[in-house]
Amino acid sequence: MLPFVNVVCFLRLLSFFCLPETALKLDTLVGDIEDAVSFTMSKSMRKHSSSQNSQVSMLLQYLPDDTGNCIVTIFLNLSQMFQEMHMLAIKTLKTTEGILASITKAHPQWKQLVSAVDHRVDRALAILRPQAIAEHRALLTSLGWPPPLSAFTSSNSDARTAKQVSNPLLSMQADLKLRYSENFFALCNLQELQRKRKVRQLDGHDREVALQQPLWVIEELVNPLSLASQRHFSKWIDKPEFIFTLVYKITRDFVDSMDELLQPLVDEAMLLGYSCREEWISAMVTSLTTYMAKEIFPSYISQLDEESATGTQSSARISWLHLIDLMIAFDKRIKSLVENSGVLLSFDDDDIMQKVSSLSIFCDRPDWLDLWAEIELDDALVKLKLDIQNENYWIKKVEGAVLSSYTDDYKSPLISNSFLRHLASVIDRCRSLPRVSLRSKFLRLVGLPIIRNFFDSILIRCQEAEGLTALTDDDAVLKVTISVNAAHYFESVLKEWSEDVFFLEMGMGENDEAGMESNANIYEGLPESSRRVIFDDEIKKLEEFRTEWVEKISLVILRGFDALSRDYVKNKKQWQKGEEGWAVSKALVEALNYLQSKTSLVEVGLNSRDFVGVWRSLAAGIDRLLFNGILMSNVKFHRSGVDRFGNDLDVLFGVFGSWCLRPGGFFPKTSEGQKLLKLDENEVEECKTGGKKWLRENGFKHLSVTEAEKILKNRVFTS
Repeated sequence: MLPFVNVVCFLRLLSFFCLPETALKLDTLVGDIEDAVSFTMSKSMRKHSSSQNSQVSMLLQYLPDDTGNCIVTIFLNLSQMFQEMHMLAIKTLKTTEGILASITKAHPQWKQLVSAVDHRVDRALAILRPQAIAEHRALLTSLGWPPPLSAFTSSNSDARTAKQVSNPLLSMQADLKLRYSENFFALCNLQELQRKRKVRQLDGHDREVALQQPLWVIEELVNPLSLASQRHFSKWIDKPEFIFTLVYKITRDFVDSMDELLQPLVDEAMLLGYSCREEWISAMVTSLTTYMAKEIFPSYISQLDEESATGTQSSARISWLHLIDLMIAFDKRIKSLVENSGVLLSFDDDDIMQKVSSLSIFCDRPDWLDLWAEIELDDALVKLKLDIQNENYWIKKVEGAVLSSYTDDYKSPLISNSFLRHLASVIDRCRSLPRVSLRSKFLRLVGLPIIRNFFDSILIRCQEAEGLTALTDDDAVLKVTISVNAAHYFESVLKEWSEDVFFLEMGMGENDEAGMESNANIYEGLPESSRRVIFDDEIKKLEEFRTEWVEKISLVILRGFDALSRDYVKNKKQWQKGEEGWAVSKALVEALNYLQSKTSLVEVGLNSRDFVGVWRSLAAGIDRLLFNGILMSNVKFHRSGVDRFGNDLDVLFGVFGSWCLRPGGFFPKTSEGQKLLKLDENEVEECKTGGKKWLRENGFKHLSVTEAEKILKNRVFTS
């Protein structure tokens, strides 16, 4: 234990002696930084740095050539000295930051020393960065940046004309190009230094803040362009298509110079993780969204408010939707501009998508997203109302699987396709939103109400048909089958769409989006499943709707069959003798005709999958009816009665033979009951003594011992 204590004491003692030396070294470095900053702030240097081009031009006009050359040489030397002092300050800052970073890791107890140095460095940077940016802006002005926008705004300008616009960055002479490169390096190095300082200071916190800063040199190119463009924007508030066209032309025509000229400089400055092309496009889009947020959207919202106040229908809503269309089209062109460059960017990353999307304006203004959703929904429902009221949309069928890859013929009416097209349009517009949380919210505010409106429309039609005739009329039954077909087709398309990653990521990322916490009221009353797959609840409702109304159709037909076969079931004496000249009992003929005609009608109107549910439900109901009404009602069966009952079942099975190969399998109890009746006296005795084991060994799987004994008890054998 003692040696360990000695080591600890030695390390503390060593740290104590190292502190003054490190503090002295840092003080010297910070002093050099402050001296360099003070030098760049001198009046003479400010004079040269702010008006260097005009000063030189005026002197050269009035002085002899030799004198002029001397002045130019002096000026260039002073400018070079000024730039060298800038670079010296930045280099010293880097050295200082390296020492501070090592202290933070090796000697965390020296917090006061680090804090004191940071304070002095921050004061120096507060002077150095504005100076560097001012120098960069002055240099850009001397280069002729921004270029005139007349070629872009000309009414007859096309892509070829725009490409002829002079690019000052590509037309720089050798000396100006060298000065620009040095100034560019200084600004990039300063930004990288700031980034490293933020990473160190935010250690243990949200370091992403330090890593998401835009590139300063690109911002300095975009800002003057943005200001020049806004003078044109102000004239085009009511014609936003001109605004988007101008921004896209500027972005497209200068983007290549970002790759050719600036990207190599950024790489040389070792600014990691920056693409000049991406930064240029992002900065241009940001300038556009900033202007839209300040000028265009407030103007459109005021028009909507006026419309609401007066209660008159105006073009405000149409203008809003037109603006959204322009934004979506602009984002697609911008995305194509990035993709066609050969730069591999993952547009599945919300952060990247947000940087190059004009729809990112809704990230900061969710209330505007709510307003857009409201307008979008009202527009869709107004159009769908006309389709719902058009009876042709309920009569005509969808030809082929228009919006689904399934090949099944759902016999769906056009109304379902109309709803799906509007829903697909909403989903397509929703895809353009840059964040999962926004896409999920928009789809819940617009998409789900459209689905619910569809569900309400088919439900109302079924309820109307049921209320008028209790589904006893053929037209009423067909009306219900049309709604069931529409529901099944709609449901199948929703299921297919739900398998898309676009919808799955909404469920997976929904709980991770902190921004959605403020919108938690959207999910109130929704089950947990809907948080995973957005269409879950609606799909479940459509399934339940189909099941309910298919069962109602089956029940109506079964009731009709029961009413027509009541005399047949109640006639107990008929099983004691045969009926000559008839292949089937006369009392059952009308019921069988009714069953066949009604079932065939449903087969014509209903899709094949749901029709299977209808006839199987009918078979199960008739099986119960005959088994309980005849076999379990203490009816005495003679040999002729058994044959008669078998003939009746053969005809009944023949009705269902059109839809299955072995119809008897769907009448399990009645079929096994008839099989028991056919046993001879010896087999009957074996069954009675063998019980359950004998029944299972001889293929009677659906009858209990009690039921079998009751049937056999009523079998009459005559000698």
